[in-house]
Amino acid sequence: MSEGGELSKARPFDRLRTLAIQEVTIAEGLRHLEVYTVDGLLTLLWHGPDSATSVVLMCGGALGGLLGPARGLYHDLGTVLAAKGVGTLRVGYRRPNDLQTCTLDVGAAADVANRAGAERFVVIGHSFGGAVAINAGVALRRVTRGVVTLSTQSAGCETAAGLGDVPLLLVHGDRDELLPVAASEAVRTLAGHGELVVLPGAGHLLLGAEEELRRRLLEWVSARLA
Repeated sequence: MSEGGELSKARPFDRLRTLAIQEVTIAEGLRHLEVYTVDGLLTLLWHGPDSATSVVLMCGGALGGLLGPARGLYHDLGTVLAAKGVGTLRVGYRRPNDLQTCTLDVGAAADVANRAGAERFVVIGHSFGGAVAINAGVALRRVTRGVVTLSTQSAGCETAAGLGDVPLLLVHGDRDELLPVAASEAVRTLAGHGELVVLPGAGHLLLGAEEELRRRLLEWVSARLA
Protein backbone atom coordinates (compact mmCIF):
# COMPACT_ATOMS: atom_id res chain seq x y z
CA MET A 1 0.00 0.00 0.00
CA SER A 2 1.46 3.30 -1.05
CA GLU A 3 0.87 5.48 2.01
CA GLY A 4 1.89 8.79 0.47
CA GLY A 5 1.08 11.32 3.17
CA GLU A 6 -1.28 9.04 5.07
CA LEU A 7 0.23 7.48 8.20
CA SER A 8 3.81 8.29 7.20
CA LYS A 9 6.20 7.64 4.35
CA ALA A 10 6.96 4.19 5.82
CA ARG A 11 4.33 1.47 5.49
CA PRO A 12 2.40 1.06 8.74
CA PHE A 13 3.42 -2.53 9.44
CA ASP A 14 7.09 -1.61 8.99
CA ARG A 15 6.74 0.98 11.76
CA LEU A 16 5.78 -1.58 14.43
CA ARG A 17 9.35 -2.57 15.34
CA THR A 18 8.40 -6.22 15.09
CA LEU A 19 10.33 -8.85 17.02
CA ALA A 20 8.46 -11.99 15.98
CA ILE A 21 5.19 -13.19 14.45
CA GLN A 22 3.12 -16.28 15.21
CA GLU A 23 0.12 -17.51 13.26
CA VAL A 24 -2.26 -20.44 13.64
CA THR A 25 -5.53 -21.49 11.98
CA ILE A 26 -8.05 -21.90 14.79
CA ALA A 27 -11.06 -22.81 12.63
CA GLU A 28 -11.93 -22.99 8.96
CA GLY A 29 -11.78 -19.44 7.65
CA LEU A 30 -10.38 -18.00 10.88
CA ARG A 31 -6.72 -17.30 11.63
CA HIS A 32 -5.09 -15.92 14.77
CA LEU A 33 -1.98 -13.78 14.31
CA GLU A 34 0.24 -12.45 17.09
CA VAL A 35 2.77 -9.75 16.26
CA TYR A 36 5.32 -9.24 19.03
CA THR A 37 6.74 -5.73 18.96
CA VAL A 38 9.00 -3.58 21.10
CA ASP A 39 5.87 -1.67 22.16
CA GLY A 40 3.60 -4.61 22.95
CA LEU A 41 1.57 -7.42 21.41
CA LEU A 42 -0.64 -6.76 18.39
CA THR A 43 -3.32 -9.43 17.98
CA LEU A 44 -5.27 -9.97 14.76
CA LEU A 45 -8.16 -12.36 14.23
CA TRP A 46 -8.59 -12.77 10.48
CA HIS A 47 -11.88 -14.07 9.12
CA GLY A 48 -12.35 -15.04 5.50
CA PRO A 49 -10.09 -15.67 2.52
CA ASP A 50 -6.44 -14.67 2.78
CA SER A 51 -6.56 -12.90 -0.57
CA ALA A 52 -9.85 -11.01 -0.12
CA THR A 53 -9.86 -7.74 -2.06
CA SER A 54 -12.48 -6.23 0.29
CA VAL A 55 -11.69 -6.14 4.01
CA VAL A 56 -13.38 -4.82 7.15
CA LEU A 57 -11.20 -3.60 10.04
CA MET A 58 -12.82 -3.79 13.49
CA CYS A 59 -11.62 -1.80 16.51
CA GLY A 60 -12.39 -2.24 20.20
CA GLY A 61 -12.85 0.35 22.94
CA ALA A 62 -10.54 1.98 25.46
CA LEU A 63 -9.91 -1.34 27.23
CA GLY A 64 -9.22 -3.17 23.99
CA GLY A 65 -10.99 -6.43 23.22
CA LEU A 66 -11.84 -8.35 20.08
CA LEU A 67 -15.55 -9.19 20.41
CA GLY A 68 -17.04 -5.72 20.01
CA PRO A 69 -20.38 -4.64 21.53
CA ALA A 70 -23.82 -6.26 21.26
CA ARG A 71 -22.81 -9.74 22.44
CA GLY A 72 -19.94 -10.50 20.10
CA LEU A 73 -20.93 -8.34 17.13
CA TYR A 74 -17.46 -8.42 15.58
CA HIS A 75 -17.20 -12.20 15.63
CA ASP A 76 -20.65 -12.63 14.11
CA LEU A 77 -20.08 -10.06 11.37
CA GLY A 78 -16.70 -11.58 10.56
CA THR A 79 -18.25 -15.03 10.18
CA VAL A 80 -21.09 -13.86 7.93
CA LEU A 81 -18.88 -11.62 5.79
CA ALA A 82 -16.34 -14.43 5.33
CA ALA A 83 -19.07 -16.52 3.70
CA LYS A 84 -19.54 -13.66 1.22
CA GLY A 85 -15.83 -13.56 0.38
CA VAL A 86 -15.15 -10.43 2.43
CA GLY A 87 -12.21 -10.49 4.83
CA THR A 88 -12.40 -9.15 8.37
CA LEU A 89 -9.54 -8.29 10.71
CA ARG A 90 -10.41 -7.81 14.40
CA VAL A 91 -7.63 -5.71 15.91
CA GLY A 92 -6.33 -6.23 19.46
CA TYR A 93 -4.33 -3.10 20.26
CA ARG A 94 -0.78 -3.01 21.60
CA ARG A 95 -1.67 -0.10 23.89
CA PRO A 96 -5.41 0.32 24.43
CA ASN A 97 -6.59 3.90 24.97
CA ASP A 98 -3.53 5.35 23.19
CA LEU A 99 -5.11 6.91 20.10
CA GLN A 100 -1.97 7.34 18.02
CA THR A 101 -0.68 3.82 18.71
CA CYS A 102 -4.08 2.22 18.16
CA THR A 103 -4.52 4.08 14.87
CA LEU A 104 -1.15 2.75 13.73
CA ASP A 105 -2.25 -0.76 14.76
CA VAL A 106 -5.29 -0.51 12.48
CA GLY A 107 -3.12 0.88 9.70
CA ALA A 108 -0.74 -2.06 10.17
CA ALA A 109 -3.66 -4.49 9.93
CA ALA A 110 -4.72 -2.83 6.68
CA ASP A 111 -1.14 -3.09 5.45
CA VAL A 112 -1.03 -6.82 6.22
CA ALA A 113 -4.29 -7.33 4.30
CA ASN A 114 -3.11 -5.13 1.42
CA ARG A 115 0.05 -7.20 0.99
CA ALA A 116 -2.21 -10.23 0.62
CA GLY A 117 -4.40 -8.52 -2.01
CA ALA A 118 -6.86 -6.21 -0.23
CA GLU A 119 -7.76 -3.10 -2.22
CA ARG A 120 -10.62 -1.47 -0.29
CA PHE A 121 -11.59 -1.22 3.38
CA VAL A 122 -14.37 -0.36 5.77
CA VAL A 123 -13.33 0.56 9.33
CA ILE A 124 -15.63 -0.04 12.32
CA GLY A 125 -14.96 1.13 15.88
CA HIS A 126 -16.83 1.04 19.19
CA SER A 127 -16.60 3.77 21.86
CA PHE A 128 -12.93 4.90 21.97
CA GLY A 129 -12.59 2.73 18.86
CA GLY A 130 -14.84 5.19 17.05
CA ALA A 131 -12.06 7.76 17.28
CA VAL A 132 -9.59 5.13 16.11
CA ALA A 133 -11.82 4.30 13.14
CA ILE A 134 -12.17 7.97 12.20
CA ASN A 135 -8.41 8.56 12.33
CA ALA A 136 -7.59 5.34 10.49
CA GLY A 137 -10.19 6.21 7.84
CA VAL A 138 -8.57 9.61 7.36
CA ALA A 139 -5.06 8.15 7.24
CA LEU A 140 -6.11 5.50 4.70
CA ARG A 141 -8.69 7.60 2.89
CA ARG A 142 -7.55 6.59 -0.59
CA VAL A 143 -8.54 2.98 0.04
CA THR A 144 -11.32 3.51 2.61
CA ARG A 145 -14.86 2.93 1.36
CA GLY A 146 -16.65 3.61 4.63
CA VAL A 147 -16.29 4.28 8.35
CA VAL A 148 -18.71 3.11 11.06
CA THR A 149 -18.72 4.39 14.64
CA LEU A 150 -20.67 2.64 17.39
CA SER A 151 -21.38 4.57 20.63
CA THR A 152 -18.43 6.76 19.73
CA GLN A 153 -16.69 9.36 21.81
CA SER A 154 -16.10 12.74 20.21
CA ALA A 155 -12.64 13.25 21.75
CA GLY A 156 -9.96 12.44 19.20
CA CYS A 157 -12.35 12.85 16.27
CA GLU A 158 -11.30 16.40 15.47
CA THR A 159 -9.74 15.08 12.25
CA ALA A 160 -13.11 13.85 10.92
CA ALA A 161 -13.28 16.50 8.19
CA GLY A 162 -10.33 14.70 6.64
CA LEU A 163 -12.63 11.85 5.63
CA GLY A 164 -13.78 14.01 2.74
CA ASP A 165 -16.55 12.16 0.93
CA VAL A 166 -15.87 8.77 2.57
CA PRO A 167 -19.30 7.48 3.70
CA LEU A 168 -19.81 7.68 7.47
CA LEU A 169 -22.36 5.78 9.57
CA LEU A 170 -22.78 6.68 13.25
CA VAL A 171 -24.81 4.37 15.51
CA HIS A 172 -25.70 5.29 19.10
CA GLY A 173 -28.12 4.08 21.76
CA ASP A 174 -30.42 6.69 23.26
CA ARG A 175 -29.77 5.28 26.74
CA ASP A 176 -25.99 5.22 26.55
CA GLU A 177 -24.83 5.47 30.15
CA LEU A 178 -21.26 6.54 29.26
CA LEU A 179 -21.40 8.68 26.13
CA PRO A 180 -24.49 10.64 25.04
CA VAL A 181 -25.92 10.67 21.54
CA ALA A 182 -24.55 14.21 21.37
CA ALA A 183 -21.07 12.69 20.97
CA SER A 184 -22.05 11.07 17.68
CA GLU A 185 -23.82 14.26 16.63
CA ALA A 186 -20.62 16.20 17.30
CA VAL A 187 -18.58 13.78 15.17
CA ARG A 188 -21.08 14.11 12.33
CA THR A 189 -20.74 17.88 12.56
CA LEU A 190 -16.95 17.63 12.53
CA ALA A 191 -17.06 15.39 9.46
CA GLY A 192 -19.55 17.62 7.70
CA HIS A 193 -21.71 14.64 6.74
CA GLY A 194 -22.78 11.22 7.95
CA GLU A 195 -25.85 9.08 8.65
CA LEU A 196 -26.79 8.98 12.35
CA VAL A 197 -28.84 6.03 13.57
CA VAL A 198 -30.19 6.24 17.14
CA LEU A 199 -31.28 2.90 18.61
CA PRO A 200 -34.15 3.27 21.10
CA GLY A 201 -33.52 1.71 24.51
CA ALA A 202 -29.92 0.71 23.78
CA GLY A 203 -27.06 1.53 26.14
CA HIS A 204 -23.33 1.83 25.53
CA LEU A 205 -22.91 -1.84 24.60
CA LEU A 206 -25.97 -1.61 22.33
CA LEU A 207 -27.68 -4.49 24.09
CA GLY A 208 -31.26 -5.08 23.07
CA ALA A 209 -30.57 -3.98 19.51
CA GLU A 210 -28.38 -6.90 18.47
CA GLU A 211 -30.52 -8.18 15.61
CA GLU A 212 -31.21 -4.77 14.09
CA LEU A 213 -27.57 -3.75 14.45
CA ARG A 214 -26.28 -6.86 12.67
CA ARG A 215 -28.79 -6.49 9.86
CA ARG A 216 -28.11 -2.81 9.36
CA LEU A 217 -24.30 -3.15 9.42
CA LEU A 218 -24.26 -6.11 7.04
CA GLU A 219 -26.38 -4.17 4.54
CA TRP A 220 -24.32 -0.98 4.88
CA VAL A 221 -20.91 -2.64 4.72
CA SER A 222 -21.92 -4.85 1.79
CA ALA A 223 -23.14 -1.80 -0.13
CA ARG A 224 -19.89 0.09 0.50
CA LEU A 225 -17.76 -2.84 -0.67
CA ALA A 226 -19.92 -3.90 -3.60
